[in-house]
Amino acid sequence: MKLEDLVLVSIDDHAIEPPNAFARHMPAKFKGREPHIETLKGRDVWVFEGRATGYMGLNSVVGRPKEEYGMEPLGYEHMRRGTWDVQARVDDMNANGVLGSLCFPTFPGFAGQRFQQYPDARDVSLAAIQAYNDWHLHDWCNAAPGRFIPMALIPWWDPQAAAAEINRMAKGGVHAISLSDNPALHGFPSIHDEYWDPVWKACADNAVVINCHIGTGVKADHASDLSPIDAWITSMPISIANSAADWIWAPMWKKYPTLKMALSEGGIGWIPYLLERADFTHRHHKAWTNADFGGKKPSEVFKEHIITCFIEDDFGLQNLKHIGEDMVGWECDYPHSDCTWPNSPEVVWESFKHLPDATIDKVTHLNVMREYSYAPFDILGRENCTVGALRAQAAAKGVNTAPTQGMGGAAPKREAGKPVTSGDINAMFKQADAETAL
Repeated sequence: MKLEDLVLVSIDDHAIEPPNAFARHMPAKFKGREPHIETLKGRDVWVFEGRATGYMGLNSVVGRPKEEYGMEPLGYEHMRRGTWDVQARVDDMNANGVLGSLCFPTFPGFAGQRFQQYPDARDVSLAAIQAYNDWHLHDWCNAAPGRFIPMALIPWWDPQAAAAEINRMAKGGVHAISLSDNPALHGFPSIHDEYWDPVWKACADNAVVINCHIGTGVKADHASDLSPIDAWITSMPISIANSAADWIWAPMWKKYPTLKMALSEGGIGWIPYLLERADFTHRHHKAWTNADFGGKKPSEVFKEHIITCFIEDDFGLQNLKHIGEDMVGWECDYPHSDCTWPNSPEVVWESFKHLPDATIDKVTHLNVMREYSYAPFDILGRENCTVGALRAQAAAKGVNTAPTQGMGGAAPKREAGKPVTSGDINAMFKQADAETAL
C-alpha cells in the first residue's frame, strides 16, 4: 500500500452551524424563538431563549499559521469557510484526502448539552433539537452524499422522547447519536440507571452508535492558573479514561448485547493499561463487589462494545493487539487546533508503515463503515475514495491550503518568553462571557 491508496474516514470532526441553520427547520409555532446569530460588541454569538453563547468559534483555527492558533474566532469572517459552509468543507476534505466525516455540533455543545439547560422551555428545546437534527441531516450531510456520517442529538430529560427521536432519525439513515460521557454531572441520572433503557433499546434496535466526546461530562481540570496551557492540552484526551471505566461496568451491555458506543477524541495509547487494570480489578475484587460480567473479562466487554479513535498515536498503533484493532478508528478533528489538516495522510502514514495492509484498512475506514452503517463506496465508487483520487479533485478545483495570516479574533495576552497559562485562557473566556451577556 502507498500513501495515495489510503481511504480515510474521520469519526471526530466539528461543524460550525451557519447563521440560518435553525430557521427553516423550526416549527411555525416557535418561529422567532429559534437559535439565531446576533452581533454583540463585535462578536457573532448564538442566542437562544434569552441567553447568548460567548465564543461561537470554539478554537476553530484551521487554516491559520500555528503562531496564531491562540486567536479565537469572534465571527464567521475569522474562520476558514470550510468550518461552516458544507461545500467548502467537502473541498477541504478533498484537499486533505479525507473521504468521510462525522461532525459534532458546536453551538449546541458537542452532546447537545446546551439544549438540556432550559427546564421551563422543554417544548421549544425539543423543537430546537429536532431542527438541528434536520439541518444536520438534510442541509449538511445530504448535501454531499457519501461524504458524511450523520449524527443526531436527543433530549436527555425525556428518554421516551429521546427514543422517538432516535427512531425518527434512523428512518432517514442516521446511525449515530451524541451523548455526554457522564450525564450525571449535568444533573441527569447515571448511565447505570434504568432511566436510560429506552435510549439504549432504540440505539440497539436501529444499530445506532452512542458517541461520547471528551469534555461533555468529565473534563480535564486546569492544574492552576499559573500552569502552562500546554499541560491542560496534554491531559485533555485521557480525561475520558474515568468515564471509560464507568461504561465498562455499566449494565446496558447485558441487556442490549449489540449496542456500541464511541470514546470520541480520547486517543488510544492509554487503553492497554486501563484494560489491564480493569481485568485485575475484576479478578481481585469481584468476590466482594458482586460485579458480574457473565464469565467475560472487563477487557472483553470493552473490545466488543467500545469504539476508540486517534489523531496521531504511534504508541497505540504499536499496541493494537492489546486494544482490539476491530474497534479502532481514525479522526482528523477539523477545524480544531489538534487537527492535522491539510497533511493528515502524511501524518498517519508515518504511523502506519509498520502495519499490515489489512490492519491499515480496518483502522482507516472498514471498522467505521461497519459500525456506523456507512457505505460510501456504493455511492461514489471505491476508486474515487482514496487519498490520491480526492486530492486530484481538490487540485483540479484549485483549493488553496496555504496558511492564511491575520484572520483575526481574540487572543490571550502574551509576554515574550513567558508561557501562555491556563489563567490567561480562562480570563479571555470570562471576558467574552461578560461582554456578550444579555
